[in-house]
Amino acid sequence: MLFLTLASLGLAALVRAQDQPVQVQVGGTASSPAFLFSPNNLNATNGTVFTFTFTGAPGNHSVTQSSFASPCEPLAGGFDSGWVSIPAGGVTPPPTWNLTVTDTSKPIWFYCKQLLPSAHCAVGMIGAINAPTSGSNTFDNYANNAKQSSNSGQGIGALVGQGASASAIPGPLANGATLFGTPASGSATATGASSGSGSGSSSSSSSTSTTSSSAANMIHANSLVALFAALMGITLA
Repeated sequence: MLFLTLASLGLAALVRAQDQPVQVQVGGTASSPAFLFSPNNLNATNGTVFTFTFTGAPGNHSVTQSSFASPCEPLAGGFDSGWVSIPAGGVTPPPTWNLTVTDTSKPIWFYCKQLLPSAHCAVGMIGAINAPTSGSNTFDNYANNAKQSSNSGQGIGALVGQGASASAIPGPLANGATLFGTPASGSATATGASSGSGSGSSSSSSSTSTTSSSAANMIHANSLVALFAALMGITLA
């Protein structure tokens, strides 16, 4: 009887632990600037929630789904936070973005698509959820692929991606924090995205947009706004 009671308490503690969001820092801080996700090599079960906290000060970053084969290109049908800009000195509270894992049958890869002052992805601002620990598609190989990338795709995705999804945009957006390239609600094919599977295959994705034509128009408009902002230096990281 005592054993069953202790086992039940242990199981309850495990469930509570799994219910706690896993914190991931996006970018560095005013005292320690860096282009990184911390931690960046993550493990999860179905239902795990990752809370991405945008701390860059100043900084402009995104959490954008990619593939193993194209680490610095948005995955068609992938999730995207949009670009979150933090002013010098930071903001309190910082914007956060909750991403829930919905499929653990394949790895989930992501990167920051900011280009200024140089492409963040190529200098190591990448991450993975449930990356294999052996074989060719490991996290280290993904990072090496990113370093070899000559471009960083700017396509705008959606809140719902392949294997993970969000229900809201990053927030709160106050005290100078801003969002560019707002992702579409639901799922959509990322504008300018490369095709590929979340497992790292280079084969074409069969994912199609589930949003209306008006949502597609909104994505295109947001993409132009975000690109203009980046070119004008508004998104300087």
